[in-house]
Amino acid sequence: MFKEFFDALLEGKVLGIKCKDCNSYSILKSTCDNCGSRNVEKVELSNKGIITTFTTTYVAPAGYDKECPYVVAFVELEEGCWLVGRLDIDAKLADEMGQDLIGKEVEIYGKEFPNEPYYPDKKRRVVPMFKLVS
Repeated sequence: MFKEFFDALLEGKVLGIKCKDCNSYSILKSTCDNCGSRNVEKVELSNKGIITTFTTTYVAPAGYDKECPYVVAFVELEEGCWLVGRLDIDAKLADEMGQDLIGKEVEIYGKEFPNEPYYPDKKRRVVPMFKLVS
């Protein structure tokens, strides 16, 4: 499911699961986050959500130092599940906007970045990205 998830992100689609027992949605799981059921089906989720929190990374982990500074955000999708990724915004602008970023609507897509030694997929690195729409 991971490869399929990241392939879909590059097309602007977000794949997840819907639980057939409690009707909640999850991302990148084989069991329901809400009730633990394995009675799930793969679905395409909306590619829209709301920023719930964010942070600007100035000191990157090993392998990411050339990408600093960058903004990481948690986004709640319309279906209620959460996704972590990068906010497609200059870090300086994010700092200026501050807490006003919380609650802003975003569209979700994927972007390929240079690979690094610690990333599990040695062929490519796809990162969930969030573009401000409001």
